[in-house]
Amino acid sequence: MSLRAFSPRTRKVYRNHLKGFARWFGRAPDATTEADVRAYLVELADERKLSRSYHAQALSALRMLFIHVLRRPLVVEAVPQPRRARKLPVVLSRDEMRRVVDAAASPHQRALVMMLYSTGLRVSEVVRVRVEDLDGDRGMLRVRAGKGAKDRYTLLSDRCQAAINDHLRFRTARDVWLFPGGREGRHVTTRSVQKTVARIGLRADLGKRLTPHVLRHTFATHLLESGTDIRYIQKLLGHSTTRTTEIYTHVSNAHLARIRNPLDEL
Repeated sequence: MSLRAFSPRTRKVYRNHLKGFARWFGRAPDATTEADVRAYLVELADERKLSRSYHAQALSALRMLFIHVLRRPLVVEAVPQPRRARKLPVVLSRDEMRRVVDAAASPHQRALVMMLYSTGLRVSEVVRVRVEDLDGDRGMLRVRAGKGAKDRYTLLSDRCQAAINDHLRFRTARDVWLFPGGREGRHVTTRSVQKTVARIGLRADLGKRLTPHVLRHTFATHLLESGTDIRYIQKLLGHSTTRTTEIYTHVSNAHLARIRNPLDEL
């Protein structure tokens, strides 16, 4: 997996899936058949009631093992991939977003939620932002090695830059990271950011669970509702194709708000 340049997170997820399969199978993987793989995946889906994404990850890990490590592709080649669930993202209204910003209890929290909303970063990307990545003069932020190990630029609003400057007053000169962690030289963890955002969501009294990805979805949807071309949104989010970005057309009310409800016509 290292030679194939898998991210540390992907390697950890795949190892855990393979450990789970090894515990279930209880024998050397050389003895595994296609029927064994199918039986294991059926147990995950039907008996343990695990999600489709978990099922798909487990199959990907097994394919990596049998195709690229054990050189036994016939064990997994004919095993079907589960159909992906098509869930619509949770999106905040502009009023709810104002309440989230107002609920931030410190300069650090305010800079964090404004960064997530004004840039559309993934949580794994925001924790690795360096101070040198900020380009306030151009209103841009450089994203280093995002998903798929791709660099890109995204937006950085003036209000977010002001909040960051306020946050930086409490940062030591030695810190490379915009959001340093508890240990010297390390950035904040993704879990810490998720907990912080969840607490802010509770104080904002949204009635829904707030996560960093909800702020990313909200960024994309609000851009679409403001008339931004979907191809630009795709580039800002770091999506490979517009097909992924098109999901936001299903939650945007830019066109639906113009439709007159037939009940109101009676």
